Amino acid sequence: MSLVFEHVTLGQRVLFGTGKAADNLAAEVERLGAARVMVIASESEAAIADLVCAGISPVLRWNDVVMHVPVEVAGKAREAAAEYNVDLLVSVGGGSTTGLAKAIALTTGIPIVAVPTTYAGSEATNVWGLTEAARKSTGTDDRVLPVSVVYDAGLTLSLPVELSVASGLNALAHCIDSLWAPRADPINAALAAEGIRALNQGLPQVAADPAGVPGREQALYGCYLAAVAFASAGSGLHHKICHVLGGTFNLPHAQTHATVLPYVLAFNAPAAPEATGRIAAAFGTAGALEGLQALRETLDAPRALADYGFRQENIAEAVEVALPAIPASNPRPVTAENLTALLTAALTGENPKTLTDL
Repeated sequence: MSLVFEHVTLGQRVLFGTGKAADNLAAEVERLGAARVMVIASESEAAIADLVCAGISPVLRWNDVVMHVPVEVAGKAREAAAEYNVDLLVSVGGGSTTGLAKAIALTTGIPIVAVPTTYAGSEATNVWGLTEAARKSTGTDDRVLPVSVVYDAGLTLSLPVELSVASGLNALAHCIDSLWAPRADPINAALAAEGIRALNQGLPQVAADPAGVPGREQALYGCYLAAVAFASAGSGLHHKICHVLGGTFNLPHAQTHATVLPYVLAFNAPAAPEATGRIAAAFGTAGALEGLQALRETLDAPRALADYGFRQENIAEAVEVALPAIPASNPRPVTAENLTALLTAALTGENPKTLTDL
């Protein structure tokens, strides 16, 4: 059988180096010729942002950052960017911070330099998300792709182990979903497999030695590969479910992805033998779910959506909102009945293997 596919690689500059964030950011601001920089960082990230921005002189600091990027929050930030005639956005933080920068760029075209402090991966994609009236909308637009990403594993050292685990498993979800998403191809599959290997190696080191740099470098490297694969392949079943859980029920982003992932893998595995074979090989285990669950056990990963505020009575609405968004290309047909079963299992944290026999 001949190999036929179409692949698009997004253009982006990446500077990776522990302890080099401030120097690399200053060099990028100079290279881009920016004179009026808006720095976006939540109040909790203010001290890190001060260190990162030591070599630049922003005209505006913005700290109104909210999870899932409500449209009202985005509107205020856009107005501020216009008022100060901003010509470059610098985001220092996790996915919510990057997401707000993207919301500004979506309507203004102002370029972004992203400085991640978590393993969210949003910095390497052209995907945006906004929430309005308890509904999260997402889309793709090359204007929101950061022109540069400054990675510094030292900036993740303050991220507690619990959040590092959830954020890292969110990155792992990018990898796994990329293997059966609508635009899956051999190139992003290769990136996703290497991302799984790096995260499987790095995250246990982070949990065992939170102050150690090598594990965090591997995790950060893995999260970048995961995001690049995801940006190419698009949103699959897992992300469509999690966007609804986050946007409609305001569940925390990383923990939701970490919880739902084994259920989506168990659900799709019987219908996607090539993808699950790649996943298993990347984990170095006999089976894909076996590898994921071994890692989750090592990390004491989030286990049940009920722990984050999701309730049995929410399932019907979640199914109703998510079902129309799920790609027709998913390896296994998704129905209201089996999606209800998936969410019910994830709600209570029951054994994901029950979903393979649906």
